[in-house]
Amino acid sequence: MRKGFASDNNSGVHPAIFKAMTNANQGHVRGYGDDQYTGKAIAVFRDTFGPDTEVFFVFNGTGANILGLSSVTHSFNSVICAETAHIEEDECGAPEKFTGCKLLPVKPVLGKLTPELVEHHLKGFDFEHHSQPKVISISQVTEMGTVYQPKEIRALADLAHSHNMYLHMDGARIANAAVSLNMGFKAITKDCGVDILSFGGTKNGMMMGEAVVFFNPELTNHTKYLRKQSMQLFSKMRFIGAQFQAYFEDDLWKESASHSNKMAQYLKEEVSKIPQIEITHPVEANGVFARIPKEIIEPLQEHFFFYVWNEKESEVRWMTTFDTTETEIREFVLLIKTLLKNN
Repeated sequence: MRKGFASDNNSGVHPAIFKAMTNANQGHVRGYGDDQYTGKAIAVFRDTFGPDTEVFFVFNGTGANILGLSSVTHSFNSVICAETAHIEEDECGAPEKFTGCKLLPVKPVLGKLTPELVEHHLKGFDFEHHSQPKVISISQVTEMGTVYQPKEIRALADLAHSHNMYLHMDGARIANAAVSLNMGFKAITKDCGVDILSFGGTKNGMMMGEAVVFFNPELTNHTKYLRKQSMQLFSKMRFIGAQFQAYFEDDLWKESASHSNKMAQYLKEEVSKIPQIEITHPVEANGVFARIPKEIIEPLQEHFFFYVWNEKESEVRWMTTFDTTETEIREFVLLIKTLLKNN
């Protein structure tokens, strides 16, 4: 089977990342993050976001979201998110199980929350019969492939802070967003009022490991204990640290995300030439959402794996990655045209 367009999780590991892990695989070092590789990686994050940044490495994105949210909430709190958010749809109830918090889903506009949409849930403060709203959580890039503009993030942050709440960002595809906006990481997170960032790299060429980034050290009083309790403390953490070092070195993150975004635009341009295909959402990062004739979905999936996003509407999602090629896209588009012709 060809690589397909199912998920940027399906891609392999960037050779530079693999090399960094191999280089780190020498001799013995202290475990649980007390090693030079992890220390250097944390230093890179502080160079990027500021010296008062606190960083906690974890295994995966779900773990990052849970650790970030649990660090600033109690079980009687609630978290406001889009109904399409990963913490709501794709984490098997883990955020609610491990934080004890109630998720309050909101119907988004093109995957995005706005202050007007969130305000409905800003009620019941200091009323013991009501869960207490504590966090607004957004995804950057959104699950619909759209990108929050800095002013949109700032508006949500200001709203949260005005109610003694925090703004959490699920940045599983934060690199794709930064490239799309042509801005640095700090400019679209800390500078916009984000309090907690789940910083992802796995979808952009890393093997494993995410980072939970706190922009206020006072929020991390219990985080190291919560990380251990939630089974996210990696004993051989040097292999996560080494990956992040390579990820930032010479802007590898930017090179990889730029390529995947570029391939998404190329895919959109090519399929847009086919009258039977309708692009359903703006293509702002590395995801293409399209409505295609139902009868070609299964035969197309036999050659190129991808997911059906909305079966009722025959809407599919195509994701590009750091190793997607123009040749693969041309072959994919040619097959679509052939299947349409034969049907």
